[in-house]
Amino acid sequence: RPGYWETTNKVLSPISSTKTENRCVSAKEVARFMMGPSNHIYTCVYPSQSAAGGRIAFTGHCESRKGRKVEISGKGDYTPTTLHLVVNFTTALGPLQISGKASTDARRIGDVCPPGAVGAEH
Repeated sequence: RPGYWETTNKVLSPISSTKTENRCVSAKEVARFMMGPSNHIYTCVYPSQSAAGGRIAFTGHCESRKGRKVEISGKGDYTPTTLHLVVNFTTALGPLQISGKASTDARRIGDVCPPGAVGAEH
């Protein structure tokens, strides 16, 4: 559902990190928010996507502006006010293939976004 969401993104491997942020999700962004990671560094394409009955799955690839490619797949659960995704990814680092795992947990914290919220439309 559109609204104000708290999102916690964790990289579980190969190097652990956690980032929590609050962001405004508009009606037109709901599908993009649910159906796979995307950000200002990577352009992502998910040719295989499904979201029905509280389950999500996707498979695709992302590419950075510098040409770094990442194969990615994920699956998870959702309700109108929660989202849980687990993502597996593989990328090349020189001659090495690096695999990793990440997760996203999100919960809707409000119907209305506060002024100046990340993602809020102007």
